[in-house]
Amino acid sequence: MDTVQPKYKRVLLKLSGEALAGGERRGIESEVLKHIAAEIAEAHDAGVDIGIVTGGGNIFRGGSDAKRCELEEYTGHYMGMLATVINGLALQGALETRGIQTRLMTAIEMREVAEPYIQRRALRHLEKRRIVIFAAGTGHPFFTTDTAAVLRAVQMNAEAIFKGTDVDGVYDDDPDDKPDARLFEAIEYLQVLAKGYKVMDATAISLSMERQLPIIVFNMNVPGNISRALQGQRVGTTVS
Repeated sequence: MDTVQPKYKRVLLKLSGEALAGGERRGIESEVLKHIAAEIAEAHDAGVDIGIVTGGGNIFRGGSDAKRCELEEYTGHYMGMLATVINGLALQGALETRGIQTRLMTAIEMREVAEPYIQRRALRHLEKRRIVIFAAGTGHPFFTTDTAAVLRAVQMNAEAIFKGTDVDGVYDDDPDDKPDARLFEAIEYLQVLAKGYKVMDATAISLSMERQLPIIVFNMNVPGNISRALQGQRVGTTVS
């Protein structure tokens, strides 16, 4: 990226918890964490302002894990929000070992470990070239971290949402069950909503469509994918 100007000046990266788990599906895989931090650092060094929203499914997935544990659903959602803070702390530590200034901001106050989310303060951090990690979702149960990602992207005046996952993009079926599932290069918001493709939840897609925010879905485990997406190269699936 040293010789290529990035297409985007400011982006919001949505990281699923599963992406941090690697092949383990649960917990945080150290080598994967280092790889993701290196990819983010490269994008930051190219001059891109970066906000990050972390998921928590590698630790506790709100609704489904609450049901499995026979808990009230709203309790599970709060547990999932706390899981995103753990992932945010891990990512913050991995980035700061590379000498990159970061700020972890949470929608649920826990001042001993993070700043409370304040929009103007977050914008100021970005202006000062700090990476801002947004954790604890929206701070409310029944809203996903996908919705939180689009909300923060709008609040941060981001030009695009990068959704880093552990698959190559958006398919017309589950590629794990059907190896011949087709990978979309590009797809429209309304098609995602009509077909129920697993990109983001309907609330997140609707807000992205209203704000005309493109969503680029790609595999975080492939080296260089963030850089290629920033340069405008085709990576994964673009929802627009």
